[in-house]
Amino acid sequence: MVYDFLSLDDIDVSGKTVFLRADINSPLDPGSKRILDATRIQAITPTVKSLSEAKLIIGAHQSRPGKYDFTSLESHSKVLQMYLEKSVKYTDDIIGEEAQELIKGLKDGEVLLLNNVRMREEENKKAPVEELQSTEFVKTMSQYVDIFVNDAFAAAHRSQASLVGLSVKCPMAAGRLMERELLALNRVIGEPARPSVYLLGGVKVGDRIPVINRVLQDGIADSILIGGLVADSFQMAKGFMGGRYEELDDAGKAEVEVCRGILEKYPDKIHLPMDVALDVKGERVEVFIGSITEEKNIYDIGLNTIAKFTSIINKAGTVVAEGPLGMFERRGFDIGTKELLRDMASSKGYTVVGGGHMGGMTSMLGIRGEMSHVSTGGGAMLSMLAGETLPVVAALEKSKQRYG
Repeated sequence: MVYDFLSLDDIDVSGKTVFLRADINSPLDPGSKRILDATRIQAITPTVKSLSEAKLIIGAHQSRPGKYDFTSLESHSKVLQMYLEKSVKYTDDIIGEEAQELIKGLKDGEVLLLNNVRMREEENKKAPVEELQSTEFVKTMSQYVDIFVNDAFAAAHRSQASLVGLSVKCPMAAGRLMERELLALNRVIGEPARPSVYLLGGVKVGDRIPVINRVLQDGIADSILIGGLVADSFQMAKGFMGGRYEELDDAGKAEVEVCRGILEKYPDKIHLPMDVALDVKGERVEVFIGSITEEKNIYDIGLNTIAKFTSIINKAGTVVAEGPLGMFERRGFDIGTKELLRDMASSKGYTVVGGGHMGGMTSMLGIRGEMSHVSTGGGAMLSMLAGETLPVVAALEKSKQRYG
């Protein structure tokens, strides 16, 4: 599927009141609540600058109720102000009297950041767009807003009041970040340069199976390279790691059976590690997959696997990577993830890296700018690659149909 939506180039925001839904959800220090990584805040600055002739209201969230990092957005406003090099108004209110007075007083070019929208109980409920019209957030904000701009790609898989509710009340357009995300995924899903290679790792095999099925069934991918804990389920499906298989619960064994079916259907397209790195008394020890005895100590792919995967990546026209290939947090077991990201950076193909850990690793290695696209949303990206309909994207497409 190729996505069709309004962008900021399709609308005139001069003198208009614009509500920008952003995703500036950031990792915070557990003690001081200081922002540790401002990547997502920096990522929305092109959109905010593109809206410099509008009266701009920004809505965003930080974490969710009950978590240690569920806080106000006051610190976020200061960081955003630093990146924009201009004043950003902030209110601890969201749609109350104080917020409304500030909105009414906005002048062209001014920016107002509202407090964490998830501090409103109604924002934490998922519902169809039609049902969200009755929320106080939508009823209040629609009195003031002329145009709705959505830049919250990392939350695009959620149907909540601030994310999609205004889409029926006024034109909805993609911000610069959202536009880049959708165009990048259009490119790897629609007509990818061949060979098209997917490098999938991480912990949750259940999140990757729908992606693997979709990209192989629809002929989007030519090869799937698998590492991380995801690879373990496929190795068990091939008969390895029998002791580990016996310890799985029914759900885990069911996932292994799904993996077995994928291997039988696409025997030449799935590439698994031929060797792995074990943690033996704190040291990295490499063994071939058939000779594993310490099944719980697999912490990385081995050097032979790295060489094999590198050869495939170097010949690829498209490479999509999501999820680390080992326990990258531990020195000595981050080799597979780092080396294959470096291979992608030097590749001549079109390269897309999923958000979260992999995106952070590209920054740490200093190669973020060498990737064609680094996504800000891991979950949203996986959902799109799996062919799921994302509520925010669906709302953008409907707005294009409605307003042209």
